[in-house]
Amino acid sequence: MARHIDILEHPQTAIDVATATLAEGLPIGLPTETVYGLAADATNPAAITRIYETKGRPRFNPLICHMSDLAMAERYAVFDPISRKLAEAFWPGPLTLVLPLRSDSGIHPLATAGLDTVGIRVPQGFAGDLIRAFDRPLAAPSANTSGKISATSADHVDDDLGERITLILDAGASVVGVESTIVKVEDGEMRLLRPGGLAASEIERVAGKALKRQKKASAAIEAPGMMASHYAPGAAVRLDATEISENETLIRFGTPDIAGIEKAVAVLDLSAAGDLSEAAANLFDFMKRADATGAATIAFSHIPDEGLGEAINDRLRRAAAPRE
Repeated sequence: MARHIDILEHPQTAIDVATATLAEGLPIGLPTETVYGLAADATNPAAITRIYETKGRPRFNPLICHMSDLAMAERYAVFDPISRKLAEAFWPGPLTLVLPLRSDSGIHPLATAGLDTVGIRVPQGFAGDLIRAFDRPLAAPSANTSGKISATSADHVDDDLGERITLILDAGASVVGVESTIVKVEDGEMRLLRPGGLAASEIERVAGKALKRQKKASAAIEAPGMMASHYAPGAAVRLDATEISENETLIRFGTPDIAGIEKAVAVLDLSAAGDLSEAAANLFDFMKRADATGAATIAFSHIPDEGLGEAINDRLRRAAAPRE
């Protein structure tokens, strides 16, 4: 089983043990403000291979590389003026920028799936401190089996990957609860590759221009979280439910009128008050709880597709997509 270290009680021990483990080329469970990541040295091909093997992740699906700050990111990628403006406004925070790699970048092609671009994020808090101490970028997808529900606590990581990794750092529940927003700037235009923990409206406010959304699914995988089926529990997922059938668990937002609610195996409230930030923070944990009820289907009531609701609905649509 993986060793747990509480970073709030033992921050220096956590950094010392984590940097030693990372230097051995081994992945660790790393808390961030978005979700827990499965982190390893982005310059070490053996370490990156272990990420893919541990998650069972397709190697054509690139990994986000986490940096300690903007100065470190500049050592590995080239910033255009808009990307730099966004980085200065939102880093550290839940924003990933897809940028051209520098020709002398030490990031291994396995981490970028052979692309000439790299997704970079600067996380808040302890993760940034650890990267600064390690002085190398950390490739860190979410710490869960590929395609399944993302981890937002150390226990989630342990339940899923505890037999496959040696170290999990524990910082309690993730504050944001969904992965980062991913943006790519091309020819002066911003494209939203994945909605996430930073609302699109905030990005547009700082950049002074609109984000272009994907009009339809693209065959090209430019960033994590773009596969059609993702974030899936064991149960089937049904969206915009207005009534409940037998053998369904209901996850609702606000307190909508749901016909047949008495039939539900269980009822969970993402946010009784209709708060999208609270709903995002609870999303993956509640999906795991709903899956544990043993219901055949998890039914979600309607969630507004605005602000953080855009990220929540993106995750739910992928969770409900047909599975291979």
